[in-house]
Amino acid sequence: MLSSQLPTINILKQPTSANWVEQAISNLDTILLDHAQCERKAAGVALNLIFRYPSNARMVRELTKIAREELEHFEQVNQWLERRNIPMRPLTPPPYGAGLKAQIRPQESDRFLDSLLVSGLIEARSHERLGLLATHCPEPELARFYAGLMVSEARHFGTYWVLADTYFDREIVKHRLEELAVIESELLANLHPEPRIHS
Repeated sequence: MLSSQLPTINILKQPTSANWVEQAISNLDTILLDHAQCERKAAGVALNLIFRYPSNARMVRELTKIAREELEHFEQVNQWLERRNIPMRPLTPPPYGAGLKAQIRPQESDRFLDSLLVSGLIEARSHERLGLLATHCPEPELARFYAGLMVSEARHFGTYWVLADTYFDREIVKHRLEELAVIESELLANLHPEPRIHS
């Protein structure tokens, strides 16, 4: 049985199960394909926030950096796909992303806060899971690649947290993040049958 115990960002309410680790390591090609799509989506989320809230200068500046870095990671994962002769194709998404997006309240300024916090939670979980891949991947070069990426995921979580803390009262941020973190862990309580980064 593979261990899933690694240091994680402490907002996560439940660690990833060893079953996910086993599923992911047994399906690395699919995980890489899904990872590429996750990086592309993460860049899109940052850009969408920039377009929706262009007057928030600090946010625009910080999320421009994140969008650029996510696109760089997208390109790097695509290079791995090419090396392994894995053609780019769509994958059915797991319920995780849609489940979190459904928690974003429609009225402003709740929508802005929830968008920042949901994005941060996804980055926190990505940090944990890329760390698990780095630890357990049987291919040393790919393991090193994931170890390098996990650092940026933690930094991205920090950016989204700081932005939420910049635009909203800290107690409101902490309370809402706590609520969303519980839901985030509940969405991952049952392993999705198809291997995904967030299955």
